[in-house]
Amino acid sequence: MSDTPPPRTEFEKAAADQEGESLVAEFWAFLKDNKKWWLLPIVVVMLLLGVLIFLSSTAAAPFIYTLF
Repeated sequence: MSDTPPPRTEFEKAAADQEGESLVAEFWAFLKDNKKWWLLPIVVVMLLLGVLIFLSSTAAAPFIYTLF
């Protein structure tokens, strides 16, 4: 048997190039490459709502409720 690895596909080469890239960097590259800029406000609003929900269960809750 031969110890040489099988030839790598284009998919495997692309995956090896992206190794170690963060989720935010990968999402930004997706937005830039595919021109999906309309997704950015949706993601930002979802993150802000998540932060608001998280803070509502902490000592900051009385200060959040006074905003509304």
